[in-house]
Amino acid sequence: MTTHAPQAAQAVTLPTTLDEAVAALGALPTAVPVAGGTDLMAAVNSGQLRPAALVGLGRISEIRGWQYQDGHALLGAGLTHARMGRPDFAALIPALAAAARAAGPPHIRNAGTLGGNIASAAPTGDALPVLAALEATLIIAGPDGARREIPVSHLLAGMEMLRGGELIGYVRVPLLHAPQVFLKATGRTGPGRALASVALVLDPARRGVRCAVGAIAPMPLRPLEAEQWVAQLIDWDNDRALVPEALNAFGEYVAAACIPDPVPEPDGSVTPLPPAVLHLRRTVAALARRALGRALS
Repeated sequence: MTTHAPQAAQAVTLPTTLDEAVAALGALPTAVPVAGGTDLMAAVNSGQLRPAALVGLGRISEIRGWQYQDGHALLGAGLTHARMGRPDFAALIPALAAAARAAGPPHIRNAGTLGGNIASAAPTGDALPVLAALEATLIIAGPDGARREIPVSHLLAGMEMLRGGELIGYVRVPLLHAPQVFLKATGRTGPGRALASVALVLDPARRGVRCAVGAIAPMPLRPLEAEQWVAQLIDWDNDRALVPEALNAFGEYVAAACIPDPVPEPDGSVTPLPPAVLHLRRTVAALARRALGRALS
């Protein structure tokens, strides 16, 4: 990923199991875990980060695949975007596969990992709105073989944080066996950083719609009222039919929830949104409308 070595790194540990990696982090409190290194090495090369030690996660085979568990997929944090973009994974979790394929050029997809996308928590992380819409949970590995589980949304919102010596080991995702869609808008042609993204999944068993909007805020946003409103309009017993007017209204509902109008001034006047913000709101509305339309088609 880079021709420059992290000159300040004084120790590099290469564990082969998750528990060995946790033990290495416990022994080296200042160490930084690294998997694909797509974000870490950019920070090192720009001078923003000078790690005293590195714990490489690339040799831990147990977190580089997935397995089935009680109606869920247990995804290893070391899964690369390239691996998640393949057809067999796309048949399992279509929206996450679509996000992985949109994550960037081939060298980024080949190196970047699911766990790294979550741990870096960059607002433009393509996997994040998908995981939020799927209501995925993290299995955190801690010292002495300890494991605990927290919702992905809690970590991204800062409600729960990784403790010293902990690592993201796995991501538990419910298998809904229903349509899922991920769409994003970028500022240029081809894979790139999202200006806005939308993940939408249908949950026929609960007759629900789950939507998350990414890239426009520090964490994915869930327009819960819009989800509940449109779920009540869908004819779940008749091919999930929905009148076309409701699609447009859903897009506007999502956009307004995520990018609300300014609060009126004390004198009752309202400052209009800047043109760039209005454009972003229209983009979110279009993405949400298209995502729901594709999921229902």
